[in-house]
Amino acid sequence: MLFWVLLVLFLFGGVFIWYKYYFVFGEGVKSGYLNYVVKKGYVFKTYEGKIIQEGFGKGRTGALTSYEFEFSVDDPKVFKQLEENSGKHFDLHYKEYNGAIPWRGNTRYVVDRIVNMK
Repeated sequence: MLFWVLLVLFLFGGVFIWYKYYFVFGEGVKSGYLNYVVKKGYVFKTYEGKIIQEGFGKGRTGALTSYEFEFSVDDPKVFKQLEENSGKHFDLHYKEYNGAIPWRGNTRYVVDRIVNMK
């Protein structure tokens, strides 16, 4: 009986971890001007970046705010191309996960390729 309880708990834990950190919840493309891209971290060095999307949204009490998209990059070649072209307009393909893990990046959005660069 104890064996079956532990087995069910182990399987439930495995499914939960897979769903939370490895299941791709969504995919898409975001466009904007690359604000910055950096390599940072204490233990796990990850690639992080931000693009500023065109257009403005309504902020707090009448103020205007720009749309920002913060993302992580898992491919060093993609990071290098972004790093060498800071300030340019990019169309970035990303995958959205339900949670972030330290060795993949600080955000739930992971850019896996560059669709277009202007």
